[in-house]
Amino acid sequence: MKVTGAFGAAPTVAIPAAKPGTALYTKTIIKGTGAVLTSADSFVGEYEAYVWSGTTHKLATSTYSANTPSLFTGSLLPGLATALKGATEGSRVLAVIPPADGFGSAGNSSLGITGTDTLVFVIDVVKEFSNTASATGTHVSNGGGGSLPTVTNPPAGTAPTVTIPKGKTAPKTLTVTTLIKGKGPVLTAGQFVVTQYTGVIYRTGKVFDETWANGGTADSPFGFVLDASPEAVIPGLDKGLAGQTVGSRVMLTIPPADGYGSAGQSQAGIEGTDTLVFVIDILGAVKA
Repeated sequence: MKVTGAFGAAPTVAIPAAKPGTALYTKTIIKGTGAVLTSADSFVGEYEAYVWSGTTHKLATSTYSANTPSLFTGSLLPGLATALKGATEGSRVLAVIPPADGFGSAGNSSLGITGTDTLVFVIDVVKEFSNTASATGTHVSNGGGGSLPTVTNPPAGTAPTVTIPKGKTAPKTLTVTTLIKGKGPVLTAGQFVVTQYTGVIYRTGKVFDETWANGGTADSPFGFVLDASPEAVIPGLDKGLAGQTVGSRVMLTIPPADGYGSAGQSQAGIEGTDTLVFVIDILGAVKA
């Protein structure tokens, strides 16, 4: 198997017209000089994935053609985890993954992968982020005042706590409060932004979603394209983060019209009249 092409551009992958082997195969095609990935990291990457079936293969997905990077975070396929262990920013990694190190004998029907298919990944490691990374700028506010929630300023790498003021009515319009001012570049539309966040329902004060724990045992950042079309996140996040700087922590109060609308989101306990509070740490941004 041969992989050619420059880092950051779609690779040319030559897969032989033969049956794949049964062992996991990994290779660093381009060696980067950046930070080393650990099991406590996530990273923004570009990749192509092929499904190798018998003597034929097909391209399954490519972030290069979609012009949208991907955030590799949380649990990965065993073969991918092995291939990426110790990789450095700026590297291109090849992983040829047999079923035993992929989706197993069950395959993944939703992706069109059978229990006998081998997967071929070519991955560019663009930017590494610690899973416990947080805002790095200068503390300027804890919020509060009137109907605005108050936010703790916890130690770096830990989740902030959001306290809703008692007896107050939620703001009727989108509000943006800078809690920590980062010194990084300004966010612009079309960038792939990596964040940590806590989401709270103003009416109840309950956390309905967060990346700091995300229902599991490890933190897991969240990435999305800012001001994408179609939208990648609720409108209030696109509007509230535009013009903010990397390294900042920002509190947004988001009325229904800029959130989930009159339908709400019942599985998260969000009613159609609920205002949401997001506290967002902007970890980084890369060109999409």
